[in-house]
Amino acid sequence: MQADFCFRGRHELSAPPVLRAGRDEDAAGFIALIGSCWAEYPGCVMDVDGEVPELRALASYYAGQGGALWAAEADGAVVGMIGTRPLDDGSWEICKMYVAADQRGHGLAAALIEAAEAFARTAGAQLIELWSDTRFDRAHRFYEKRGYVRSGPLRVLDDKSNSIEFGYAKPLAGVQVQRLDAAGAASAGRCLADVLKACVDTGASVSYLPPLANDIARAFWRRVASDVAAGSRILLVAWVDGVLAGTVMLDLGTPPNQPHRAEVQKLLVLPKIRGRGVARLLMRHAEQEARAAGRTLLTLDTRAGDAAEGLYRAMEWNEAGSIPGFAIDADGTPRDTVIFWKRLPGSQP
Repeated sequence: MQADFCFRGRHELSAPPVLRAGRDEDAAGFIALIGSCWAEYPGCVMDVDGEVPELRALASYYAGQGGALWAAEADGAVVGMIGTRPLDDGSWEICKMYVAADQRGHGLAAALIEAAEAFARTAGAQLIELWSDTRFDRAHRFYEKRGYVRSGPLRVLDDKSNSIEFGYAKPLAGVQVQRLDAAGAASAGRCLADVLKACVDTGASVSYLPPLANDIARAFWRRVASDVAAGSRILLVAWVDGVLAGTVMLDLGTPPNQPHRAEVQKLLVLPKIRGRGVARLLMRHAEQEARAAGRTLLTLDTRAGDAAEGLYRAMEWNEAGSIPGFAIDADGTPRDTVIFWKRLPGSQP
C-alpha cells in the first residue's frame, strides 16, 4: 500500500515538527509510523521483510529511482513522511505519505505533499499520481481537497492485507483541461463546490444567490456526477499549477427531436485565477467534446453585461436575443439574460 494517509485523534503538540530529507537511518521511525497507521484499519497487516523491504533503506530506494524522500521530525521522533518518484510514462508518483496521530490538524500533511509536488514540478512533472487503499476514506478527502481526482481502474494487490486501491491523479503544471468520468466527477465534488461557492459569492449569476451554503454546493455536484455516470452530461475541469480552478459542462439530455444539440452550462473559474485564459480554454474543449459526441449545435445563456458575454462574442457565438428580468441579483434587482447559439465548424447550417 502506498500514499496512505490515515487520521486519528490529536492532542496538543509538544514541539513543532521539522521537515527534512529522509535518511536510511530513519528506518525504525518509518516502520513504527506506518505500523501505527495501518493498525487502525482492520485487516491491514504489516510484513516489512516480506512485502515492503525497501523500508529498511528507503532514502536509497527513492534516490535510486531519481526520486526523493522527506521526514518530519518532532522531539527526536519521526512523525511524518512522504516520498515521490518518476514513472516510466513521464508522470510522477506520491508514495508512502503518513502523519502521526498527534500531529494532525496543524498543516503538516499539507507541508509534506507540497514539498513532494514542488520537487516533482521542478523535475518537469506534468502529472502526479498516487494510490490509496479503499479503506482510507479520510485520506481520500484530503487528496480530493488538494485537487486530486479518481483516475483509472482499481488496483488489486496480492498482499496479506488484501489491499484494493483507488488511483488518484492531477495535472501539476501550467493550465490543463480534462474530461472526468463518473468516479472522477464524484471525487472532484469537494473542489468543484469550492469553485461554485467562490463564484456565486463574488456575484456570478449561475442559478444560486450568495452566500452559497457548502452543503448546497456539494449536493449540486453530486447530481452532476450522477448525470455523468448516466451519460447525459460531460464534465470538464481545469487545473492551474495543480489547483483545480475551473469547470464547464455540456448537457446532452436534449429531447428526442434535438439529438444534434447540447447546452453549455456552468462555465466557472476561481476569481483569483481569472485572466489566464482558463475560461476560453474550457470553452474550446467543450466545443471539441461536443463534436466528438455528435453534437453540432450548442446553446447557452448568460447575464447581460457580464464578462462572459464578451468572451462568447469573441469566440464567435451568435446572439439569439435576450429575456428581460430573467434572473435577480442578490439585492433583488432583475437582470436580463442573453441567449447565444453556435454551429460548430464543419457542421451543416
